[in-house]
Amino acid sequence: MPVAATGRTASPPKTCLDQAEGPARPSGQAGWAAGATRTAKAAGATRTACAAARAHWMFALVFAAGLALRVLAEIAYRPALLYIDSAKYLAGADGSEPAGYRVLLRLLDPLGGFGLVAAAQHGFGLAMAGAGYALLIRRRVPRWLAVLAVAPVLLDAYQLQLEQTIMPDVAFETMITAGLMLLLWRRRPGLLLVAAGALVLGAASAVREIGAVLIVPVMIFAVLIVSSPLTTRRWRRRAGWATLAGTCFALPMLGYMTAAYGAAGHFGLASNGPAPEYGRVAAAADCVTLKVPADERALCPSPALTRTLGGVDGLLNNPQSPGLSGPVPAGATREKLLTSFSMAVLRQQPLRVAAAIARDSVRLFALTRDGAPEITSISRWQFQTFYPTYPRQFTMAVFTQLTRENGGGDELAAVKPVAAVLRDYQLHGGYTPGPLYALALAAGLGGSLSGLRRRRTLRAVDQELAAACVLVTLSAVVLLAGSDAFEFSWRYQLPAVILLPLAGALGVNAVAARITAGRNGKAARKAPVRPTAARTATGGTGRRTHPASAGSGLQAPPARSG
Repeated sequence: MPVAATGRTASPPKTCLDQAEGPARPSGQAGWAAGATRTAKAAGATRTACAAARAHWMFALVFAAGLALRVLAEIAYRPALLYIDSAKYLAGADGSEPAGYRVLLRLLDPLGGFGLVAAAQHGFGLAMAGAGYALLIRRRVPRWLAVLAVAPVLLDAYQLQLEQTIMPDVAFETMITAGLMLLLWRRRPGLLLVAAGALVLGAASAVREIGAVLIVPVMIFAVLIVSSPLTTRRWRRRAGWATLAGTCFALPMLGYMTAAYGAAGHFGLASNGPAPEYGRVAAAADCVTLKVPADERALCPSPALTRTLGGVDGLLNNPQSPGLSGPVPAGATREKLLTSFSMAVLRQQPLRVAAAIARDSVRLFALTRDGAPEITSISRWQFQTFYPTYPRQFTMAVFTQLTRENGGGDELAAVKPVAAVLRDYQLHGGYTPGPLYALALAAGLGGSLSGLRRRRTLRAVDQELAAACVLVTLSAVVLLAGSDAFEFSWRYQLPAVILLPLAGALGVNAVAARITAGRNGKAARKAPVRPTAARTATGGTGRRTHPASAGSGLQAPPARSG
């Protein structure tokens, strides 16, 4: 054994539990008692921390990896990434997007510029993963499955790229996560939690307009979560809960639209320009068989022109799009012209439009993420080895001026070695594979349907699990399908990172609980019915061969002599 220079034996290194030994005992009885109390508390806290670390070591490792990736993103692109639409949220003048994200920018930008905004968004990503993991553990989901469900939030490079970008998507995700936590934290939430969750989810529509579709899963969840048989009286109660949830959801939206009307003169979440559905229907239309007036014929592009313009997004935003450059006849407006053309395509060729939406909807579940000429370029959501710009309109000079106007003192720059690491990670598997999304969706749907079969025989716990699956799975479906109905973009698929793995984990739990309940029910029905045994004072049993009456009970045994 090694000996220190003082002649004393060297003490072994302290372990996690050894740290609870505390300081030396204070002199005096009162001081000793106080020291002992502090030492006991410190020891208890240390044991709790060590036990938590041992129990959740898988989550701790994945969380640390996610934190390291976010640090790399902050180093690689300073102070933050800017996108074409970033100017809308920074200027906030045209009203084409909801202005809710500007609240975050106004709070953080004056304090620390774009770098602080990006850091806050990275913090939101870590918080969403922690909240999702805590919810799943609370719902008794196996720890390995809970880690798998939140790993996409922590490790998906497309999530990281948007967290580093001045865009509202991460704030939108965070509000959705907060609303779901309020609704699902308790197995059967009360009126206050339902109202609070609906308010938060309704307010998310002020960050991204598509959030308005979440009113559907919120109201359905409010109906399902009421614990009662399906009688007429109970249906009134369910309708009352659904009305409360819908009203609370709509209140933030109505308040925002009222403020927008007073400020900009339009009553809505955003003014998306003329006929936002034009890009989708024009890209799907068969111009040869389509019957439209001569004034609208020029609005129908050929497939080659659609690909040249950049798909649906190009038809909506490219100045060379026939929808934006075509002539408008006298006495008409461009909005009326585009709306008339769009309605003609929907009436005459609805199956072509539905097929185009379906093709785009399944892109999320592909094994690889390859670019396609008919959709918005995926490179916009990928890390580059340089600071990305978007000529001709959004050059480095434009972005630099935008940064200076909004208090950013740092020069826009990319650190190439670190950026190259992130790009290689993203392109070579650093994203959530599509088949995993497909499995998660299937599990979420299975868990949602587990509460429908033989409802009267289900336990309350099974119904609550099924209701939770319905809320999360349906939220993912309506958000993704609602976006794809207008335009497919990998940016609009981002909520899947949060919602689909969470729905899958809840679905697996619900299906497993349903199977277990079914097996227990079968075992109970197959078990032979035995007569009730009543133990006597001598240790034997007196068998009853018929059920005891309500007023009967065990009779006292006769007293034994000597």
